[in-house]
Amino acid sequence: AFMGLTGSHAQAFEPENPQCIAPSNPGGGWDFICRTTAKFLFDLGMTKDAMQVTNMSGGGGGVAFAHVTKERNTDNNLIVAASVSTSARLAQGIFKGATADDVHWLATFGAEYGAIAVKKDSKFKTLKDMMEAIKADPRSVGISGGSSVGSYDHIKPMLVAQAAGVKDVTKLKYVAYSGGGEAMTGLLSGAVEALSGDFSEIRGFVESGDVRVLAILAPQRMKSFPDIPTAKEQGYDVIGANWRGLYMPKGASAEAKEYWKNAIIKMTENEGFQKMLEGAAIEPFNNFGEDVDKFVRGNIADITRLSKEIGILK
Repeated sequence: AFMGLTGSHAQAFEPENPQCIAPSNPGGGWDFICRTTAKFLFDLGMTKDAMQVTNMSGGGGGVAFAHVTKERNTDNNLIVAASVSTSARLAQGIFKGATADDVHWLATFGAEYGAIAVKKDSKFKTLKDMMEAIKADPRSVGISGGSSVGSYDHIKPMLVAQAAGVKDVTKLKYVAYSGGGEAMTGLLSGAVEALSGDFSEIRGFVESGDVRVLAILAPQRMKSFPDIPTAKEQGYDVIGANWRGLYMPKGASAEAKEYWKNAIIKMTENEGFQKMLEGAAIEPFNNFGEDVDKFVRGNIADITRLSKEIGILK
């Protein structure tokens, strides 16, 4: 670095051998975040070297979080995929002793909404049908999800059940699978009666007619799927948004943090990027700088409160 130069002549930060860690196997939401970001930043000339995407699964993102905080805390060239699962695990203390303060929150740039789906020939025609069955016998309706007990896929149907007046939502029969694909196989094979996931995971099966969505957990109906009702309009005021974003090492330089923030802002302003989000049924949801910090902390607080309410956290 040219320490002697001041002002606009100072050596600006430029990433070298940039890397994005996806805390999961290829094919999931975190992987999508890294691959999309890597592609657009390179195409837009924000990284002169193509960004390497590294899959680092384990501990629901905990292995990656520990790797970043303990071994890469001053790395200026590292960004990491994050989502509501990251805040849920921080809220529930699953990353042993880790908190939101351990990393630098970089951005959120998209949100997609949860959905409750059934097989096309299911006896449940509406969300109310399903809730009535759960009220009568919570164990009679198996609900699959692509992540662990206590995860957001599990919390979403619990919130709907809570809104429906189910007394003890911890009695819900949630069946955890190791990914959205496996959860869908569980539904289609008849191992479970319903599925809780993000709409993007279900979308292809909706288009092929194999699956019906009883409710999207969104503030209003989606533009691209206007026939799918919200839970809200059916009398269950529940919104389940999964945000997508990034964090980076806390000890990275101020210049690096600023560079990556501006690079991601530039990406979100790109028309091709916006079209790609729309195609994936992801709504724009942009937070940067202090806003993202405030948002993530609020999200963790909300999930902590929910997890206590529904008996996941003491």
